[in-house]
Amino acid sequence: MVRARPSMQELIGRRRRAGFIGRGGERAAFRENLDLPPEDERHRFLFHIHGQAGVGKTFLVRELEQTARERGALTAYVDEGVGSVPEALSALSREFARQDVEFKKLDRALTSYRERRHEAEAVAAGLDSTPPDGPSPGTATAVRAGLAGLGLIPGAGPFVGAVDPAQVAQAADRLKRGLSAKFGSQDDVQLVLSPERALTPKLLDELESAASTVPWIVLFFDTYERTGPFLDHWLHDLVTTDRYGALPADVIVVTAGQQPFDRARWGGFADFMTETPLGPFTEAETRGLLADRGVVAEPVVTEVLRLTGGLPLLVSTLAEQRLADLEDVGDPSATAVERFLKWEQDPARRAVALACALPRSLDLDVFRAVVDAPESDALFGWLSGLPFVDDRRDRLRYHDLVRETMLRLLRRRSPQQWRERHEVLAAAYGGWCEEAAEGVRPDALWEEKRWRALRLEQTYHLLCARRGTELAMALARVVQACTWEQAEGRRWARMLEEAGTAADDTAVRDWGRRLREALADDQQGLGTVADLLSSRPGPDLTVRALAYGLLGKHSRRR
Repeated sequence: MVRARPSMQELIGRRRRAGFIGRGGERAAFRENLDLPPEDERHRFLFHIHGQAGVGKTFLVRELEQTARERGALTAYVDEGVGSVPEALSALSREFARQDVEFKKLDRALTSYRERRHEAEAVAAGLDSTPPDGPSPGTATAVRAGLAGLGLIPGAGPFVGAVDPAQVAQAADRLKRGLSAKFGSQDDVQLVLSPERALTPKLLDELESAASTVPWIVLFFDTYERTGPFLDHWLHDLVTTDRYGALPADVIVVTAGQQPFDRARWGGFADFMTETPLGPFTEAETRGLLADRGVVAEPVVTEVLRLTGGLPLLVSTLAEQRLADLEDVGDPSATAVERFLKWEQDPARRAVALACALPRSLDLDVFRAVVDAPESDALFGWLSGLPFVDDRRDRLRYHDLVRETMLRLLRRRSPQQWRERHEVLAAAYGGWCEEAAEGVRPDALWEEKRWRALRLEQTYHLLCARRGTELAMALARVVQACTWEQAEGRRWARMLEEAGTAADDTAVRDWGRRLREALADDQQGLGTVADLLSSRPGPDLTVRALAYGLLGKHSRRR
């Protein structure tokens, strides 16, 4: 492929990045790897970046992505926005399409998967209602219990233990026959029962075709501490086995998360991968970054060193203020975020920066719901340029480290205002939910992606606004999400955990953590969630009823 010469702006950008002192060794190692052919024993096929929040993992990933593109590579970036392997495959395809490389075969297979999956649910639901031999209600109940797996139904041990295993096998056989009759194709049956096995070979075929047109293909998986629980096993099989087929040798995989790789799974492949632990900047790196931004006054530099502990995110946040002087140096109660707000001279901007930490992410509509100001569009542009704000795919998201500090400050400063602002956001999302539901049957709402996303955020703000009173409602919606799809349940569990942290609500946070950990198991996750919620103490029967319904769905799937 013939590439045009870089523009002046591109060359200037490269030189600025090259002049940045931090992470020079890590970037150099990645560049050198691109100079080595896959056959060279020094070439590495996998890079894993890990370190605590705020050390610059995402920043480094973006630098590596830019480096790869400058070398003519085709790249794709996936983060915590995905909740399953099929969703990750869909995200990869969208990323490639943005570079004018369409994975049409994979896209068609993904569309077919989504259609067939919902058709299969209807087939499975009919298992209990139309048995071919007309068994008695007691026999049908036994089959359902058998499909759930021994011991899964809380409090039903003696009964479940008496289920005839032949009935379990009969029910499973009926499901296969039902799917075969519905689809008329064993490929479609396999697509529903084992989507990873059916879809991943399509990805490999597309990568093989694309590899003939570019020197490298680089796949980036960011926030791996959140996606790894359901992606890591698949990625390991993709890279190290022929379970799905042959992966082109000029594919490089980069993962970034808070934890090192699982040694039990990846330990035998150390010769083919590079593990990159990131720590805070050294004092020399911090001083270098500050000097690059024109911050050289020693009292200011000393205070920035003290406040940030060398965390690149906070160093960058303060360096962007171009500080030349500093008052009351040595305030031990100060935080880097509070200092950023102090050094921002415009009070309107300070208020905007704080208020916009309340939603988990922002587009212009959400921003206008938060910020009631005539110049809101201009302020949105200013906010998107702040160093702790991630601007990707038309949505803004604060870095977790900065957002958590701002939320704590807002909650403590005015609990009443905290509640009122979250109520406003919940009402805004509720209105958008109603708009998204127009013309949609009530029983089909969960099929609407936009409606699901809006309902998720509405529930988040209700949990934050009404501490301790909305948990039952939220858990009921979690069950509905899980009933729709396990990947959707993962999003809701993570939301619960974040809402509990934001509102300092231990019960909500603990439920989110327990549900997230349960849903990491693709095989038994739904059954575990149903078991947890059906045995939850308290007067609310709706959650338990929905949990038993989820258990029934899990039974059919099993």
